[in-house]
Amino acid sequence: MLKAILVDKSEDGYQARMTELEDVRLPEGDVTVRVEFSTLNYKDGLAISGRGPVVRRFPMVPGIDLAGTVEVSNHARYKIGDRVLLNGWGVGETHWGGLAQKARLKGDWLIPLPDQLSARQAMAIGTAGYTAMLCLMALERHGLSPDSGEVLVTGANGGVGSFAIALLAGLGYSVTASTGRPAESDYLKRLGATTIIDRAELSSPGRPLASERWAAAIDSVGSHTLANVCASTRSDGAVAACGLAQGMDFPATVAPFILRGISLLGINSVTRPYEERVAAWQRLCSDLNLAQLDEITREIALSEAIDVAHDLLDGKVRGRVVVDVNR
Repeated sequence: MLKAILVDKSEDGYQARMTELEDVRLPEGDVTVRVEFSTLNYKDGLAISGRGPVVRRFPMVPGIDLAGTVEVSNHARYKIGDRVLLNGWGVGETHWGGLAQKARLKGDWLIPLPDQLSARQAMAIGTAGYTAMLCLMALERHGLSPDSGEVLVTGANGGVGSFAIALLAGLGYSVTASTGRPAESDYLKRLGATTIIDRAELSSPGRPLASERWAAAIDSVGSHTLANVCASTRSDGAVAACGLAQGMDFPATVAPFILRGISLLGINSVTRPYEERVAAWQRLCSDLNLAQLDEITREIALSEAIDVAHDLLDGKVRGRVVVDVNR
């Protein structure tokens, strides 16, 4: 038997509960992982609460991240005892995910857990830190460097935002953080933000073009915020877009792209090739100050995950939530 968070939909409505399941109920896969830690991401909050159509099959074990040890393997890359991690690939949406003590998965979805990280540290980083790194790598490919100018990070108190600030600041960038929680300004400055702005400056309908302010941006918010970020990006700058906390819409014009030549870089963190995922995690090991993980991270037990998922969606959670699935 294994403990898990299970979401289901029936005539009685949408339900999420902690329960015990037999191992035989695990879905098909060529690697079985004994999970040590998982996480709570925005997408997990939607899956647990039912507030968004994230779950595609029922019943479902949510959890888009996991780290643990291989227990059974029929995959050429992995053997029993190997330490592995997973981000994305529809896990927690179409395939049972990490908020359980075991997961049976496709080995192609896994990567080796870097030697520099414990399972807990890897999940403190999780999809949020991994996505922030993909954004940074995309901006670097566009030509961004610390002497390019100021970089904006929206959704700054969230997981992606927190890691984006820490990574950028650690590499010498000047970082402006946009937040709806000004009381958290000291936290953002400890991560390395040099300037704090209220998200209200960006979250309402704006002009097609605004004053040029930043050389680049990492946006996890979408909607009017992303439109205003693009409108305020300097000529030949770039915006890495990776989230939709405000909405999926993009109420913008082509003006910033044509008149200023800016680039909008879409970041897909779910189905990246193996080599790119490994490279991103190696960059995280080298570029992230692991001592900051305690500042960014809160740990909870599996039994707390449902309540905290609702808090996350309500904007009451700062940074990252790591879930110890064995307590």
